Amino acid sequence: MAVTATHTEVSRHDKKKTSKLKKPIAAPFILIVPAIILYAIFFIWPAAIGLYYSFTNYKGLPKYKMVGLENFVELFQDQAFWSALLRTFEYIICSVPLNVCLSLLAAVLVTNRRAIGSSIAKVLFFLPWLVSPIITGLIWRWMFGEGFGIVNSVIESLGGQPLHWATNANLSFLVLVLAGVWAGMAFNMLLFITALKNVPESLYEAASLDGANAWQKFRAITLPGIAPTTFMVVLLGTINGIKEFAMVQALNEGGPGKSNRLVVQYIYETGFSNSRIGYASAASMVLLVILVIVSLIQMWFNKRNEGK
Repeated sequence: MAVTATHTEVSRHDKKKTSKLKKPIAAPFILIVPAIILYAIFFIWPAAIGLYYSFTNYKGLPKYKMVGLENFVELFQDQAFWSALLRTFEYIICSVPLNVCLSLLAAVLVTNRRAIGSSIAKVLFFLPWLVSPIITGLIWRWMFGEGFGIVNSVIESLGGQPLHWATNANLSFLVLVLAGVWAGMAFNMLLFITALKNVPESLYEAASLDGANAWQKFRAITLPGIAPTTFMVVLLGTINGIKEFAMVQALNEGGPGKSNRLVVQYIYETGFSNSRIGYASAASMVLLVILVIVSLIQMWFNKRNEGK
């Protein structure tokens, strides 16, 4: 009888243990279910619809038909698409390095022990991040307006000739790059501030004992120490540059003409202005593949550098 009672108690103890082990597994799953549902509704389902429409001639009307790969064949032969894609990569090549350098410079300045008013500087640097992309575009459009812009007013007051910021393709592109850097610098600065604070202070002290100057410390200690953050900033900047739309639309609408039209603007105009939703969906799928390839390449370079 004693053995049976002991066996029963052990069985109950095992059941309690099993139930305790099951609870931590079930609870996190229940918590992530809403996130999974939202992700499926707002990301997976639209992507699936876009992929389906990319094989059709859908124009927003109930009647449409499957066209197979015709949209993709036409897209790869469309000079306007390649022109928009090329301008997008030019925008990334110009804006991302400049954004990284200025963000890092701002982070170094506000984290310097000798800096005065660093708290106020952080707030001022962060203000552009609080402004929506559309408002950013309007602000810079007002600043660089040819007939009413404050920049041309300053140039004229100094005795110079006003510049054609809106009608010259290269000048308009320059304004676009500067506006993009100004808008994205704040968030990247915060990432760099966190990374700089995580670099061990002992390394700088050891370097000082060895007689290293400020530049040598920055090159040999700071840059390697913040390399993962730098990679993340470059990756996010590249992806955001490829997806840039609202700011460009508000700033110059891809002008003058179509000279500064980026790829997302091309997709928007094709799908909504020209009512070729199937064709625009095909362009979106190509853009998705490009984003994945760019991300994989950058991750491969990052892993390669970490392995050295």
